[in-house]
Formats: sequence, C-alpha cells, structure tokens
Amino acid sequence: MNRINIIALSVKDLKKSKEFYENLLGFQTPNKEENPAVIFFDNNGTKLELCPADMLVKDINETNPPRISDFSGITLAYNAKTKEEIDEIFAKVESLGGKIVKRPRRVFWGGYSGYFQDLDGHYWEAAFFEGWKFDENNMLIIE
Repeated sequence: MNRINIIALSVKDLKKSKEFYENLLGFQTPNKEENPAVIFFDNNGTKLELCPADMLVKDINETNPPRISDFSGITLAYNAKTKEEIDEIFAKVESLGGKIVKRPRRVFWGGYSGYFQDLDGHYWEAAFFEGWKFDENNMLIIE
C-alpha cells in the first residue's frame, strides 16, 4: 500500500509557477495545454501537481474551505487501485487519531476521493479513478 505519488502545491499563478519549475529545476511535464486547470510534473518516484489555491481549498471542503492563512497550500495524495481501498483507509482514519475532513465520494473529475488530516494536521487526499494505470513501481501514470 505504499503509494505517495502526488504532492499538490497551491499556486497563485499557474502559468508563472509552471515556468518557474520548468526553468529553475528542469521539471518536465507532458501537459502542453495553453491554460490547463492543473499541471503535473514527472519526477523520479513522484509527481508534483500545481493547482490554483482557490480550487484546491474548495476541493477539500466546498461549503467551508480552509482559509489560505490556515492552510499551508500543500496536500499529500494517496492513489488507490480500488474504491474499496479508499473506503478501508477512511474506516481507519479516526481510530488512528486522524480527522476526516471530506468523506469519500464521486467527484467532479470522475474519480472517488476524500480528504483527511493526519496527526499533525496535514491534509491528505485518498483517491481512486477507474482509468488510472500504475507502472511496475506503483507510480501513477498520468498521460
């Protein structure tokens, strides 16, 4: 079950942030869209996602999103291979001292996901999508 595949960073300007990571660190992305909603960079062993801050906080909780001042702008993502795996994770969160923020459900992008906070208050998204593929190292393949 060891899959930490995506680190999502909230950003103020997606285009500028894309250029920053490409030009400063040489991160590569298969995304060539002019104005994408999010950007994924391929890195050895993980993916870095850039996501507009207002979109990310609303994804965590649409009716009561965390205030940017209360939210670091970083979420960690666990990508599951089945919907049942997501449900198993959420069945354990509170018993292990975590806090469920958004129970798993079908979401706008077609997947099944929810959010919880770990013991230190870091936000985690646990997500599943029927079309996802994983490589031999359990890396999520985003094409």
